[in-house]
Amino acid sequence: MSMNVGSGSAAPNADPEPMMEMNMTPLIDVMLVLIIMLIITIPKANHSVNLNMPVGTPPPPTKEPVVVQIDVDFDGTILWDGAVVPDRAQLEQKLMNVAAQADQPEVHLRPNKLVNYESVAGVMAAAQRLGVTKIGLVGNEQFQ
Repeated sequence: MSMNVGSGSAAPNADPEPMMEMNMTPLIDVMLVLIIMLIITIPKANHSVNLNMPVGTPPPPTKEPVVVQIDVDFDGTILWDGAVVPDRAQLEQKLMNVAAQADQPEVHLRPNKLVNYESVAGVMAAAQRLGVTKIGLVGNEQFQ
């Protein structure tokens, strides 16, 4: 803190000059107190998501899943585990047998990269319509 004493050249009976400067010390003190209060009252940022995770290790699978391989050749020929399916009715019968099982086997659909989309979409639509739930598209460079 400082004090403005003025110069000694003024006459002894003259009125002192008014101070034109504002005292900033109380203003700074109030601002510091407000900043500290603001910092204390801000809640801690919590960016975590609470999850209820299972405890322990899950048991290993008891058996390997059964896999049915459906290949669609470039000309639209459908192969069921390597055997040619002659018509749509026989394909749908095989898909109904898969859908009727309690523990459905996995159906891996492997289309050739040159096959018409209509052939692949027909197999997928038939599987969905008949209730096959475990179906997936599998890429195979050897077959393509």
